[in-house]
Amino acid sequence: MSVMKNRAVLRWLVPVTAGVAVIGGGAAVGTFAAGADPALPPRSAAQLLDDLRTSRLDGLSGTVVQRADLGLPPIAALAGQASGNQLAGLVTGTHTLRVWYGGEDRQRLALVDTLGEQDVLRNGRDVWTWSSRENTAVHRKLPADGKDLASAPATPADAAQQALAAIDPTTAVTVGRSATVAGRDAYELVLTPRDKASLVHQVRIALDAKEHVPLRFEVLADGQDEPAFEVAFTQVDFRTPDADQFRFNPPPGVKVTEETTDARPGPAGRAPGKADGQRPDVRTVGTGWTTVVVAKLGDMSGAGGAKAAGAKAGADAPDAAMLAKVLGDLPKVSGDWGSGRLLSGKLFSVLLTDDGRVVAGLVTPERLYQAAKG
Repeated sequence: MSVMKNRAVLRWLVPVTAGVAVIGGGAAVGTFAAGADPALPPRSAAQLLDDLRTSRLDGLSGTVVQRADLGLPPIAALAGQASGNQLAGLVTGTHTLRVWYGGEDRQRLALVDTLGEQDVLRNGRDVWTWSSRENTAVHRKLPADGKDLASAPATPADAAQQALAAIDPTTAVTVGRSATVAGRDAYELVLTPRDKASLVHQVRIALDAKEHVPLRFEVLADGQDEPAFEVAFTQVDFRTPDADQFRFNPPPGVKVTEETTDARPGPAGRAPGKADGQRPDVRTVGTGWTTVVVAKLGDMSGAGGAKAAGAKAGADAPDAAMLAKVLGDLPKVSGDWGSGRLLSGKLFSVLLTDDGRVVAGLVTPERLYQAAKG
């Protein structure tokens, strides 16, 4: 199956929710590509792009590590707490994951830390989420078309697909140095935004020299020598895993919750049944790497603004209170565009205006202010 044409493969190929911190100790980022650069036959950027787009994957298992140093304030860790999902909070720090892929309808992720393990498994239309720490499991049935993978985290292969989609006159595409990733020879494809308003300096994708699938994905922020985000295999096996790896057997005493598909948020991130008139008004400004997204949520000024925003997003009372605290901790900013609060990191900026707009992009705050003014 073509890796770049099948979203299920992309979603599970190289999990985003893994980290550089190591199983049983601390590992340096350098372990991602230890050793001398391998001598590989020359290939052009066009050839590597074609390799990536036409590669096929039938099965895979391995260990993935991730490091995220986005320059975010400590509030970033609240994302996982607010959602109640450990996998959703891995936007900062380092993490380690095991991953298995057995086809479009068989995938498994296992996040292991010092306090326990959290698994997400798909076997056909059955999806299980299990937490060893809480000894709880959630089971749900996918629709007949099997396209709902909302419970599965995104992957660097997803990011690679988006990065490739951004290749246009705003992007310079070159070939980097060869590397060794997880003991395998790899080529490096380098994407460089031409617009200096982008906070992204480069995106580097290491492709397996034989299988042509991403083994490592790195994003370097402008003015930084080390990746702000990177995820890579430290061990990989391209054989199809045994079917038993995708079967969930509830351990003794586990509390199982059956969840209906109708109870889950829809593709627009809203609860089913919400009138279309209540959906956020979303538009984009600009193109390529400096695209800015502007969403209108409603008035967020005053003490109750954050809680009101949480209610609009469908958050329950504790989550809305946490959102209020997060927004209250952000620095205040103002200009001829209005006033609000700013969340900025190495790779992106988010402006929350008092009149209820969310303005975000992989750009400088100044570009957000321009979009907010317009």
